[in-house]
Amino acid sequence: MESTVQKSRPTLPWYREVSRTQWKSFFAAWIGYVLDGFDFVLITLVLTEISDDFGLSTVQAASLISGAFITRWLGGAVLGAIGDRYGRKLSMVLSIMLYSLGTFACGFAWDFHSLFAARLAIGMGMAGEYSASATYVMESWPARVRSRASGFLISGFSVGSVLAAQVYNWVVPSLGWRWMFYLGLIPIAVALWMRRALPEAEEWASDVADKGARPNPFGPLFRTSRLAVVNTVLVVAATLSLFMIFTPGGGGLVPLLSAVAGLSLAAFAVQLGGRKGWLLYVSMIVTLFFAFLYSWPIQALLPTYLKTELGYTTDQVTDVLYFAGFGTMIGCWAAGFLGDWIGARKAYALTLLASLAFVYPVFAVKDNLLLLGCLLFLLQATSFGISGLLPRYIGGHFPTASRGAALGFTYNVGALGGAVAPVLGAHLASGMDLGQALAVLTFAGTVIMVLLVGFDVPARLNRLTDPDAEADHLAAPVPAGKPAKADRVG
Repeated sequence: MESTVQKSRPTLPWYREVSRTQWKSFFAAWIGYVLDGFDFVLITLVLTEISDDFGLSTVQAASLISGAFITRWLGGAVLGAIGDRYGRKLSMVLSIMLYSLGTFACGFAWDFHSLFAARLAIGMGMAGEYSASATYVMESWPARVRSRASGFLISGFSVGSVLAAQVYNWVVPSLGWRWMFYLGLIPIAVALWMRRALPEAEEWASDVADKGARPNPFGPLFRTSRLAVVNTVLVVAATLSLFMIFTPGGGGLVPLLSAVAGLSLAAFAVQLGGRKGWLLYVSMIVTLFFAFLYSWPIQALLPTYLKTELGYTTDQVTDVLYFAGFGTMIGCWAAGFLGDWIGARKAYALTLLASLAFVYPVFAVKDNLLLLGCLLFLLQATSFGISGLLPRYIGGHFPTASRGAALGFTYNVGALGGAVAPVLGAHLASGMDLGQALAVLTFAGTVIMVLLVGFDVPARLNRLTDPDAEADHLAAPVPAGKPAKADRVG
């Protein structure tokens, strides 16, 4: 009877394989990703108004954007570990509550320091939301369509960015910048309401909860009292170093502080991965660092390029950002279907390879807004849009019991590439045009990502220390008598 069911399932339309409860679970998580995109664009849109109100310097204003990166790694690890031990649903709720607290505080901030503190809370909640929602949806949906779950989920980010640009035009001119943060509480309330009655993720429930397991991903960090002291010091060192790097306090110590933060985070990766998994953790962080490094120069500096080098008006810049946002959204959707068809890794590498054809043409167009918009749409669909597969790609490398903390930690440490990208782009622009600098950085980073993902570097390195590692922890179980596919993450 079981084999008959397995044979009949693929004949169903894919959307009928997903139950009503699973769709509800998806939309509850998707709203969280909309908030993520809304906030990322929101702080950049109202930065001018905030700077005028609080009398901020350019460096202080920029640090409000970078501030969220200081706590992302910690939030992703802690909230991910809570999800591994107590369930994905609890982790999602705690993440969105922390996020809402930060958003609420931004609206009531009275100076730079209070707003910066609120951004720290948002960074932790944002990181936890990514890992908790991604693991929840993928572990709830049928294995055959998990790339679609990943792509559809990440599309919420681009929806949020487009929504923020539109709400800004409606709200800020008449009500002021604080109302952008007040209105941000509405979808948060909806997300919490939708999540109140959700069931637990099926895979976590069967693999962890039903077996009475209580995973402790941080166990290796606190095995002995000496280790506990050392790792507590490393947490403080990493956090303070990142704080000084992304604020004016760093001064000329940035190289030293970067080394301290990098070595501290690497030490955590080695300990969390253990004797068998440390190479996987480290190589996954490096891969994700380049994933942000190739995609975020355009995300962060495109408006500046359009205004300074092309002389576009605010309305024209908004129009171009719409093209980019919708391109990313369509790319995420398409990535989900392609990933389920040929495997997440192959889809990722091949689509990134195709995106190289659009990088230089985007920055060659000077005075044709429609052509620029169309090219940017294609670039973002094939470049940033394919990152919709990241949760599926990362999650497949880790078992259920440690997936939340592993995904949350590796992704959000790698996300520091998003903080480095605009700085590196601006540095390159000192010796060439900004457009050329963005093209060079995007092209080079994409090529590196194609090599890392296409040649399956994290998994290959993992097999050096763990030869028996499972190829894809999120793949559908293989029926008895059928050979296992060695590469379904890719």
